[in-house]
Amino acid sequence: MRVKDLVVLVGVIGIILMMVVPVPIWLLDVLLIINISVALVIILVGMNTTHALQFSIFPSLLLITTLFRLALNVSTTRNILAHANAGSVVTTFGSFVAQGNIVVGFVVFIILVLVQFIVITKGSERVAEVAARFTLDAMPGKQMAIDADLNAGLINEQQAKERRENIAKEADFYGAMDGASKFVKGDAIAGIIILIINILGGLIIGVTMKGMDIAEAGERYSIMTIGDGLVSQIPALLISTAAGLIVTRASSDGNLAHDLTAQIFSYPKLLYIVAGTITLLGIFTPIHLITTLPIAALLAFAAYKMQQSVVRQQAQEDMLEEEQQIEEVRSPESVISLLQVDPIEFEFGYGLIPLADTQQGGDLLDRIILIRRQCALELGIVVPVIRIRDNIQLKPNEYVIKIKGNTVARGELLLNHYLAMSPGIDDDSIAGIDTLEPAFGLPALWIDEVMKERAELSGYTVVDPPSVVATHLTEVIKKYAHELLGRQETKALIENVKESYPALVDELIPGVLSTGDIQKVLVKLLREKISVRDLVTILETLADYATYTKDHEILTEYVRQALSRQITQQFAASGDSLKVITVGPTLEKRIAESVQQSDQGSYLALDPSSTQLIYQRVTDQVSKLIQAGQPPIVLTSPTIRMYLRQLLERTMQDIPVLSYSELEPNVEIQSMGVVNL
Repeated sequence: MRVKDLVVLVGVIGIILMMVVPVPIWLLDVLLIINISVALVIILVGMNTTHALQFSIFPSLLLITTLFRLALNVSTTRNILAHANAGSVVTTFGSFVAQGNIVVGFVVFIILVLVQFIVITKGSERVAEVAARFTLDAMPGKQMAIDADLNAGLINEQQAKERRENIAKEADFYGAMDGASKFVKGDAIAGIIILIINILGGLIIGVTMKGMDIAEAGERYSIMTIGDGLVSQIPALLISTAAGLIVTRASSDGNLAHDLTAQIFSYPKLLYIVAGTITLLGIFTPIHLITTLPIAALLAFAAYKMQQSVVRQQAQEDMLEEEQQIEEVRSPESVISLLQVDPIEFEFGYGLIPLADTQQGGDLLDRIILIRRQCALELGIVVPVIRIRDNIQLKPNEYVIKIKGNTVARGELLLNHYLAMSPGIDDDSIAGIDTLEPAFGLPALWIDEVMKERAELSGYTVVDPPSVVATHLTEVIKKYAHELLGRQETKALIENVKESYPALVDELIPGVLSTGDIQKVLVKLLREKISVRDLVTILETLADYATYTKDHEILTEYVRQALSRQITQQFAASGDSLKVITVGPTLEKRIAESVQQSDQGSYLALDPSSTQLIYQRVTDQVSKLIQAGQPPIVLTSPTIRMYLRQLLERTMQDIPVLSYSELEPNVEIQSMGVVNL
């Protein structure tokens, strides 16, 4: 057995013997001082713990110290009643508190006992009881959280074992505290009973056995009783307070002093308010400024020092953050972050910063939110977040739009001007700076505020710079929407449909088609500016025909035919006749004969001269339709539509190519030209 184990055993046995064996007065004084010292050590340790398990021995220590105090109470009571002398420590405490007035001493002692019994002990008991209950209730959830972290690979088996042990220890600790608090309550009750015994027993023994008169006996025994009560109740009060501190403090990274200064004094401006209130209290009340002004000055000085400390701490944190960023840049792993490419970027010169600065009235961010909503309604896809940043390498009034890191469009704005587009008949009185409308490439003018009203009266379309940017960005997104739809985005769209149509999705994916197959079909639709918002119809069509063919081109044609109503409304929304360029029989026959089959699918194999001739004939017809003020649309038979589209998209990407099966029967078709070979 080690020496410290032997000391603890001997100490506990000695405490028990003190209740039976008389203790010399000099030894009793030493033990009383030790009792006070132990209580101070316990409360200081309780204040400096950051977690309850750091002082897990406290419930047992609480029981031993309570037993030690009771043994001291028995010994002092024995000396008070037997010898009318309890030692210098007890007498000193009693005389110092009483100050020659027994009534004052008793009042102080009774207040101390009431505080100990009603406030500290009762509160600690209740907190320990509630903490034990909630700890036990939370154990299953904590265990499941540990298992989840272990399964996710966030912790290893050893860490999981340590956490489980800590949870069990925590439950045992609060359960033990719940029981140990009852000892503190019983100790306070015993102190009150011993007080009564000392007073009554002392009076009886002093008068009947010691030959004292009642006044002398009352004064002498009262002083010793008060001293005995204080010597035992003060350490009890300290230990009870320590118990309350331990069970009421949540886990933190610092001790009690650190948490107090960090949390209570983290609002310097509030101390100024308190200082001002204390000053006004001294001015407008009978309390003199001599009393309030020093305290107010001290509070104001403390607030000033705390503000300086906050500024210094913020500067240090900024410096550390900057150094950390520099280290991250220097580290080899920092290169990985440079590989990330934003789907859409909008960069602008420093002269266009007011567009995005809300403090200067810029509403570009709000417009982008509306653009994403508009694209979701018109295209049926979720447009990724648009990255907005200024670029000093651009001209002051220039902006560029990037798709996956590559510039696809650019333009220039004059913030203090308006963009005016002619209705077809120019007004020479409208003066401005010649330019091109960036979204559609139409000729336009930048005009000032003075010319705005005159241009509107002349029939010009006048828009402000933010609207120009919003229109340009919208058209770019529509044009390159097929590049923004990847497999991950397609999966998100399918998951959204699955919430309402689980049977459809389960039948199609992954047994019939994969997510990548569906993505290819959607991309082909978006490339021709066909909305995929009606995803249910698209998936239903794919489920019907994918069992016969896996060719994405053919599946896309089936989907287009299923979306005939949508396509018809898109190109003939006004209900008028649809003016188109039709493909003649000779061209249809030539294309049909040039279709070749391979393992990867079918493709169009035309000689260069025939291809050039087809381009020339289609271009001639398109030019005639544009001159007539009509949007060009090419109409052909369903069998060759996709091959003609493949041929024309290399030079005429924006010209729609439709088939008769994609239009509703009630639409009147008016041929404005025929393309033949």
